[in-house]
Amino acid sequence: MKILSFLILSCFLIGCKPEKPSQTIVSAEQLRIDSINAQRRKWNDSIAIRNQQNIFKDESGSHRLTFSSDGVAPFSGNIKFEKTYRDTYSVSGNAAAGSNKVSVNGEIIKVSERHLNFDGEIRQKINGKTFVRNKKTTFLNEGKGNFYRLQNKVNADGFIDYIDIYFK
Repeated sequence: MKILSFLILSCFLIGCKPEKPSQTIVSAEQLRIDSINAQRRKWNDSIAIRNQQNIFKDESGSHRLTFSSDGVAPFSGNIKFEKTYRDTYSVSGNAAAGSNKVSVNGEIIKVSERHLNFDGEIRQKINGKTFVRNKKTTFLNEGKGNFYRLQNKVNADGFIDYIDIYFK
């Protein structure tokens, strides 16, 4: 009986060896799919890089902002262009002389060599009167020099204001 129980116990121990972890076998189809996905990632990455590149000249940096109008001496300041996407810039700047001030904050998209589409706020305080422009508008290079002029020129009093951004 002791021998029989010893034999059963030894067979049980020999039969219950822990199995080695099996190697995962990757099918040919899975290898093909992984190869295709790797190529797609490369392609998508190259598209993303190309989408960040400007179509037009990069205008990043600091530029001169000027204001002139009838009855007010012209004055100037600076406006800073920070690239956020392809031909898209976050802009902020101001010009001031005494109590007269103009500030520009928003986003500009360069849509052609001559047009800058502006979406944001232009706040001006001239001779004690405040006027705010917050509709989408355009700065246009009219071919009179290396500057873009605001096309929404008429202020609340009916006078024409010239707000220009000069590029180097």
